[in-house]
Amino acid sequence: MKPLIAAIAVALGLAGAPAYGQTWVSILKNTPAEFFDEEDLKLFLDAARRALNDTADNLTVSWENPATHSRGELTLLKSFKWKENDCREVGVHNEAGGRKSSNIVRVCRIQAKWRLVSEEQLKE
Repeated sequence: MKPLIAAIAVALGLAGAPAYGQTWVSILKNTPAEFFDEEDLKLFLDAARRALNDTADNLTVSWENPATHSRGELTLLKSFKWKENDCREVGVHNEAGGRKSSNIVRVCRIQAKWRLVSEEQLKE
């Protein structure tokens, strides 16, 4: 596991456990996040916190580091409830180190942390 990827997940207060689907580390592995420097990471984390905690549906939070040309966007696609937990479906796009990636993730706030949940779990 790359230390920076683990730091991203921890700094966001994000968690992933087998009971809640795939981990954040698996989502970020082999993506532009592996090329983030400290400032890229700070900008990404700030944008992710805003997207998860403060953004209305269908709005995008962008970030960019002019020094490294790394950039990204997080779009809150929808908010919903699952088992009485607040949940978000978020489109995540990042570019760094010549890599680009786009993913859609579903997260729910469980025990005060945003946790990845799978589509299968949401059907339970």
